[in-house]
Amino acid sequence: MKEKMRVVIKAGSSSLALPQGGCDPEKMSRLVAAISKLKEDGHEVVFVSSGAVASGYKLLGYQQRPRTLVGKQAAAAIGQSVLMQNYSTLFARHQQTIAQILLTRSDFSDRERYDHAFQTLSLLLNKQIIPVINENDTVSVAELTFGDNDMLGALVAGLVHADLYIILTDTNGFYDKDPRKHADAVRIPYLEQITEEMEQLAGDASQLGTGGMRSKLIAAKTTQRLGIPAFIGQMTGEEDLRSIVAGHGNGTYVGYLQAQTHAHSLPKQKQWIALHSPIHGQIRVDDGAAEALLHNQRSLLAAGVQEVFGHFSEGEVIEVYHQEHLIGRGVAKISAGALQALLIAPAESKRSSTVIHRDQWISHLSQSPFSQAK
Repeated sequence: MKEKMRVVIKAGSSSLALPQGGCDPEKMSRLVAAISKLKEDGHEVVFVSSGAVASGYKLLGYQQRPRTLVGKQAAAAIGQSVLMQNYSTLFARHQQTIAQILLTRSDFSDRERYDHAFQTLSLLLNKQIIPVINENDTVSVAELTFGDNDMLGALVAGLVHADLYIILTDTNGFYDKDPRKHADAVRIPYLEQITEEMEQLAGDASQLGTGGMRSKLIAAKTTQRLGIPAFIGQMTGEEDLRSIVAGHGNGTYVGYLQAQTHAHSLPKQKQWIALHSPIHGQIRVDDGAAEALLHNQRSLLAAGVQEVFGHFSEGEVIEVYHQEHLIGRGVAKISAGALQALLIAPAESKRSSTVIHRDQWISHLSQSPFSQAK
């Protein structure tokens, strides 16, 4: 890996809160000290912190984590301020300045807000300030949430073009079987591909949090698709983050060996197309167009389009199918109505009309840009 890295660190509730709820001063102090050591080494750090609900529900009068949406939102409203107050005090002891950023799904799906988030994070990092990010739980509704902060951290890692995404948890990585039930379970230190079988094998959420090992594998698979390696594991001492960044952390690395030889993250615009953009229509293409898009890095011309579905406009994202298979998505350079008209136009007009430019295309079949690095 590079000598100076941009690292996104996600800490779950189990890494921050007491088992009975509320902030754990010892855990938080240790984590802040470890992050500060990375900053001292010259690395840039973005910190994605869970724990707002876990830190606030006791102050709200609950004896356990609330299950209703309004209960979680109220607990987060209390807990978020408690978390930031503690972080501000702890980071100040290490002469580090932090900035709070609360995000929702719509901050990613809306292109303008997505770009603004990138610009804000870039400015903070350039000024050597540590962004502390969490989901804006007090205003998020069920259909607009990230599901858990593992995925939020993965999307942030992509947005800032991180060199490594670190997911801290109370388990030291992924095992070939559940270590809580099988004494002979073996930890897997490196994964180059995450399969559906592995996801099924992973465990459920912890008592304090919403994620589990499965959500961490899915998040790591997302960053791998974006060209960013991930680490899933434990941090028990102040030097542990340094060990993780150096490549010998107590956990499981995902896509790490590939990244050693193919350092290539997906451009921001293609990330938005692949993961965040709303879909406004579909088209079906022939064999030649599919070959040009998937294997020859060519733009899609109208001559290769067979059918048009939906009512999309120029500049909107559409899905592309070959036969019955989704092969990718891209930004339409022509409206659905104009494309329909081209389907019956002379062949010369079709060959000269671009439907999706190759720079605004992302293949659904590409599990990782490592294989298509230029």
